[in-house]
Amino acid sequence: MTVVALRLAGPLQAWGSRSRFVRRETEKAPTKSGVIGMVAAAKGIRRTDPLEELADLRFGVRIDQPGQLLRDFQTAQRPKKEKDGTTSWSSLPLSQRYYVSDAVFLAVLEGERRLVEDIDEAVRSPEFPLYLGRRSCPPAGPVALGVFDSGLEEALATLPWMAGTRRQQRHRANTVRLTTVRDAHPDETDGELVQDIPVSFDPNRRQYAWRTITRGTVEIDNPHGTAEKAEEHDPMASLGG
Repeated sequence: MTVVALRLAGPLQAWGSRSRFVRRETEKAPTKSGVIGMVAAAKGIRRTDPLEELADLRFGVRIDQPGQLLRDFQTAQRPKKEKDGTTSWSSLPLSQRYYVSDAVFLAVLEGERRLVEDIDEAVRSPEFPLYLGRRSCPPAGPVALGVFDSGLEEALATLPWMAGTRRQQRHRANTVRLTTVRDAHPDETDGELVQDIPVSFDPNRRQYAWRTITRGTVEIDNPHGTAEKAEEHDPMASLGG
């Protein structure tokens, strides 16, 4: 199979799957619906257009830099014309919006080569602006990492660590263990169900289907690791001639 890899990094990201009314939550890692929505924007797909081709792609994400959960309180006022011609203001309900700050993720989509290459090209020259979950969350730096002849699992386990240089230097160890979240295979029965497959982004009838995910870890080289490998102890060395 073929995959397209994306680097999702920015001051703020918001990948909600349970947002309701005045409480807008975020997951700790990008959702499939959020990434597919970003790809759809890059390709110029309208909210009312069909999404089957994109939704059928296998999806996985690696948490290269977890970031911090941030809560923001927001309120607004609505103008109202009075009978005497003056304007009064009424406050709207206080809303709570959650974000992940200073995070870096590797997102991978696996599918047929033609579609994967189209996605890579679209993300490099998008029809609509790209956002990391919400319009207030633009990406920092290029998103597209390229197309690779590998499967989803292989890409998550082999592509370089995407965290910032300072974080890699502070880690010091020569390797790092990173968490992954990916679409489960049909024969994997111990997965977790999430309502995260976009069926329609139409504002009048948003609809999402269920998918099964599996969580795991991979060990990736740290290019800025400085830890020296411990020499293997030989208890017989002192007896040598």
